[in-house]
Amino acid sequence: MSRPSKKTQPKRAQQRGPAKKGPPKKPTKKRPTKSAAPPRKRSSAKAKPSNRPGERLQKVLAAAGVASRRESEELITEGRVQVDGDVVSELGARVEPHQEIRVDGELITQPRRVYYAVHKPTGVVCTASDPAGRPRVIDMIPPEAGRVFNVGRLDMASEGLILLTNDGELANQLTHPRHGVEKTYEVQVAGKCEPEVLAQLRKGMYLAEGFAKVVNVKIKSRRKMSTLLEMVLDEGRNREIRRLFARVGHKVQKLTRIAVGPVRLGDLPRGAHRILTPQELKKLRDAVDAPKDEKLGEAAKRGKAAARKLPSSGSAARGSAGPSKKGAKPSKGRPAKGKQTGKRGQR
Repeated sequence: MSRPSKKTQPKRAQQRGPAKKGPPKKPTKKRPTKSAAPPRKRSSAKAKPSNRPGERLQKVLAAAGVASRRESEELITEGRVQVDGDVVSELGARVEPHQEIRVDGELITQPRRVYYAVHKPTGVVCTASDPAGRPRVIDMIPPEAGRVFNVGRLDMASEGLILLTNDGELANQLTHPRHGVEKTYEVQVAGKCEPEVLAQLRKGMYLAEGFAKVVNVKIKSRRKMSTLLEMVLDEGRNREIRRLFARVGHKVQKLTRIAVGPVRLGDLPRGAHRILTPQELKKLRDAVDAPKDEKLGEAAKRGKAAARKLPSSGSAARGSAGPSKKGAKPSKGRPAKGKQTGKRGQR
């Protein structure tokens, strides 16, 4: 074949060249016709489950044994889940116990809500699965209770009250710092705790996660080599109490949680469980709904009352020595200042 002539080559280059003279043309916008309608979303605007109180839909499906939580999320996004007859494809959707849920047309029954109080002994872990095979706190209730989870945690070396439930909404409210539900602990520490140490704990200090302080702390009793205290927190960080006392120079010897909000441990034996009463459930929900400022005000009053009952070490020493008056003679049993008698007085 013959090569193209030189006359045709510039024209060909001009057709294939990227550069063009003149301003670029603006793309024309197509106006939608009256017959064209916007695409409808799968989730019904009528139901609006995401704005309702309740539990997340994927958690309900997982608790009912339909699938794992991750697989339940895939079922929702694929549009295979219906709530009250409406297809839901939003992961943030929430449902209430009275609503009807179907997966691929099959009715799903929501599990009955259960609430347990358990006295966790030491050596038991607060986790859903433990590869080491250690005893779990969720194994201390009857198997017919179904799938439950613990509200908050206690480390393996601690004991006391743990709440178990399948009510995810209430569990989240009880543990979230925004609601400020108080947890009460009985703490035995090594050594003698002075009032200055308690004041430092109330004032707060910085830990690795940020600033932390107790709501209230008071001395219950003193022993020869240790001190028994009662401490109240409105948040739960990993080993927070042990780290706070380590910062003020005291080692925690024994740690027992004795209350979660209005629910008390009482005389429940170690390893035993009981079902929460309707009155306790109502008080728990009231504690969640109560303003946090009101709770802090009550805690401050308790702290001030405890501080008035405990005299400082300096005031106790002054009280034992009696009032000092100018020109008063020193007592016979104690040498006057400046006089030294025997080897004990020598410096």
